[in-house]
Amino acid sequence: MDKMQDNLKGAAWMVAAMAGFAVEDMLIKLAAQNMPVGQVVLIFGLGGMVVFAALAVRAGQGLWHPAMRSPAMVARSVSEVVGRLFFALAITLTPLSSASAILQATPLVVALGAVLFFGERVGWRRWSAIVVGFVGVLMILRPGLDGFEALSVLAVIATLGFAGRDLGSRAAPPGMSNLQLGVLGFAMLAISGAVILAVSGGVVMPTGRDGAVLAAIMAVGVFAYNALTKAMRTGEISVVAPFRYSRLIIAMGLAVAVFGERPDLWTLAGSLVIVASGLVLIKRS
Repeated sequence: MDKMQDNLKGAAWMVAAMAGFAVEDMLIKLAAQNMPVGQVVLIFGLGGMVVFAALAVRAGQGLWHPAMRSPAMVARSVSEVVGRLFFALAITLTPLSSASAILQATPLVVALGAVLFFGERVGWRRWSAIVVGFVGVLMILRPGLDGFEALSVLAVIATLGFAGRDLGSRAAPPGMSNLQLGVLGFAMLAISGAVILAVSGGVVMPTGRDGAVLAAIMAVGVFAYNALTKAMRTGEISVVAPFRYSRLIIAMGLAVAVFGERPDLWTLAGSLVIVASGLVLIKRS
């Protein structure tokens, strides 16, 4: 009974986290309508870093851990910058629904990376699931066809970056707390925003509405990160992890309701293929 309750709690936290991330993406896309996306991401990163730093200090933890200089954590940080940078551009310059759908391939890339970098053994069924999942990504991208949108490649690069971050997180030493990882993660987000802003320029003074949206992004982002941490520490991972795909449903709903997007048949079909292959992969783990 306790295991069932833990699984239910873990699943609930995972759905809450994915809902938070979907709302965060939507708010960033809204904020970027009035401000440069680099400025939005930079402010978001700095704000989140301050929040996690305050929580770490309150918990009696240092903001710096010696392991942050290790090759694994450096690789994680670089991957985080790549993921955050390109996904921010993806949700700003392309439909939220398609960018969110492509992002769901992250677990497939992580599984592939586990084979290449951690020597995990994968049977033919899991290899088949990985290959089918990438076919789903191609269905959304449609390279060489009339529906192909070159900017969708931004979401693909972001997916590779987030997969690298997750693989780096696995190599993080147990001594590093979640709050310290949060400080580091949001610092990398701020760097991503600074990079975008350095290229695009055009800083503007936020209006009252912009300030409210930015505050909402920070609040939702911090909540989502904490909810994800609780989800991954509650219940069985094999039960909780599949609920990551709730982000796609929520993101598509927001894309339709807020931005009037209408995902085409290829995007919907590719999304189903990615989710199905991911569920098979988890089941075979």
